Amino acid sequence: MAEVRAHVWVSGRVQGVYYRSYAQDAARRLGVRGWVRNNRDGRVEAVFEGEEEAVRRMIDWCWKGSPSSRVSEVEVAWEEYRGEFDDFRITYGG
Repeated sequence: MAEVRAHVWVSGRVQGVYYRSYAQDAARRLGVRGWVRNNRDGRVEAVFEGEEEAVRRMIDWCWKGSPSSRVSEVEVAWEEYRGEFDDFRITYGG
């Protein structure tokens, strides 16, 4: 299956509710590589790379989020696959 890359922005109540930690767990379970971080504008931003089915499942997961999150919007920009990640991590400085 093809490797793909998705750049994602998640809006709603997604900061201060362990969204990034749950996202990291979900991505690692699915075999998705990349990163997730909080942005100053209140959104969570992430980049997912991996097999298309796994990345699409991760995007679906974004709508669910952590148990305390309330997601109102998930924006997705499909980008050219770069293969630049070894794992999935939480980053800072968005």
